Amino acid sequence: MADAPVKFLMVDDLEENLIALEALLRRDGLELIKARSGAEALELLLKHDIALALLDVQMPEMNGFELAELMRSLERTRRIPIIFVTALPADETRRFRGYEAGAVDYLQKPIDPQILQGKTSVFFELARQRNELREQADKLRHALDLLQAHTNNSPLAYVTFDPGFRVTSWSEGAMRLFGWSATEMAGRSYRDLSWLPAEAKEQLGAIADALAKGHPTGRDVCEIEARHRAGGSVHGEWYLSALYDTGRNLISVSVQILDITERKKAEETQRLLMGELNHRVKNTLATVQAVAAHTLRSAKEPKEFAKTFTGRLHSLSKAHSLLSATTWSGASLSEILRDQLELGALDVKRFEADGPPVELKPQQALHLAMMLHEMATNAAKYGAHSVPGGVIRVRWSIEGGELLLEWVESGGERPADTMRRGFGTTLITESARSEGGSAIMEPHGDGLTWTVRLPFPLGDQTGPVTAPKKEEAPAETSPAPRPAQSPSVEPDTAGTGDGRRVLIIEDEPLVALDIATLLEAADFEIVGTATTVGEALEFIGHAKIDVALLDGNLRGHAVDEVAAALDRRKIPFLFVSGYGEENLPRDFSGRPILAKPFSSEQLISGATGALQAGRP
Repeated sequence: MADAPVKFLMVDDLEENLIALEALLRRDGLELIKARSGAEALELLLKHDIALALLDVQMPEMNGFELAELMRSLERTRRIPIIFVTALPADETRRFRGYEAGAVDYLQKPIDPQILQGKTSVFFELARQRNELREQADKLRHALDLLQAHTNNSPLAYVTFDPGFRVTSWSEGAMRLFGWSATEMAGRSYRDLSWLPAEAKEQLGAIADALAKGHPTGRDVCEIEARHRAGGSVHGEWYLSALYDTGRNLISVSVQILDITERKKAEETQRLLMGELNHRVKNTLATVQAVAAHTLRSAKEPKEFAKTFTGRLHSLSKAHSLLSATTWSGASLSEILRDQLELGALDVKRFEADGPPVELKPQQALHLAMMLHEMATNAAKYGAHSVPGGVIRVRWSIEGGELLLEWVESGGERPADTMRRGFGTTLITESARSEGGSAIMEPHGDGLTWTVRLPFPLGDQTGPVTAPKKEEAPAETSPAPRPAQSPSVEPDTAGTGDGRRVLIIEDEPLVALDIATLLEAADFEIVGTATTVGEALEFIGHAKIDVALLDGNLRGHAVDEVAAALDRRKIPFLFVSGYGEENLPRDFSGRPILAKPFSSEQLISGATGALQAGRP
């Protein structure tokens, strides 16, 4: 059975596509079965044990999605992995439909041979392994007298204890799992095994007592975390079976140990990924909430609010789409700028942009997208593109480890108006500062220049920008409250005297601005806003702080060090985060958490509660 060929099913209505796939996949031990339609594929699925199905999406009569749904409805075929192959343009909706239909992957034509071979090889090897496991199971069922011979080849570790729970047999699987040989383990009691922690010995002791007293079923199972001889943890599921004589006296205990270390790691990884996803979603919602709040504060009427808020939301959405297309690995500056232009605020005939390829980190890309949107909106209302002759030139370069971007407007009639400091201007400057850079606006004769400097992270990019077709204009920038920021720390900064000095530790400038505005309205004094671990530690070391609001993650870095520094100075704090408690610093579990997004009442109540709890 182990030598039986692995069978792949290829379904495509075009013979030439099937021939091409066959040429790419052909290998020893693999049998390729071809079908020209969904109906023919279903017949073949009932005749053969298929290890993998490669389905063309676009076929007459029954398309690939419909065939996959039928496969999932049949007991025989529902567990067969499916890879969709399509020449249709990339489309997120179509891709999601494929995954909903049960696909494990979705390949776009033309297919990269290496990618195809790499993905299908996994299923080839899995099928071969399944065949091997079936063969071993058949042998064990039909030849119990060969059990010991097969024991040492099993992925399970086999151990036998005598009535006193001393080791009498130790398989090679046990040696591989724990690193100790049978000679070293023979005759030793579980109580004397140094690689078993105290809690594991307590578990085994309770089970040993129950089995010795004639356990009703003679079986038990437990999960134990042990230590490998070479170091590191070994998680195992221990299945214990007792053998009794006719007088119900214990003769021996057989233990089968399943290594679940990788499963535990996978579960932990899944937990972390779910926590990160939850954090990103809630951070995004908090950002949208902050945009809405600040836009509402400066809007004079509902129509103005709707227009401005929608423009900012579309800008953020464009940047998210770019990042999603690269699975959040980064985004091209040229594409960010192109997407912002496509929102339609500017006249592309009077816009020039040029610069080398620059690839930005995800958070930096989001912030720069919002900055460019505000510059474009201001230019459309007050600046160069608010008059017929005005032009905008954008240039960027890499200088001294920094990205230098210059947004130059000229030909405007009211340069003084463009210098008004509203929420948009604050958003630009604070977004740059949150990334460790700067954004400075300077007027000149008939316009202005924005000079933006940001740390340059990566270097592999798209080409120059070309102006897109003009669409509907986005919202204009409107005034906003003064930012609650303190970029530098003065030693022993004087407070208001009533003990309501707050340090905001938050790397998302919009959220930080919203927090500062709400707290100031509630008569708190903002000591400053820290966007990095280093800035936070600087504030904590020198400023007078009565309470702190701490984000659960600062630009990808854990905040354990910051929480510890606050604790050492006996500064009460609460976490303001999209993470749940299980993803926050473990040494500070039980500290209050304000979940993003939050209401103004929740923020004030949380800050006040933390402040009061920290007072003697």
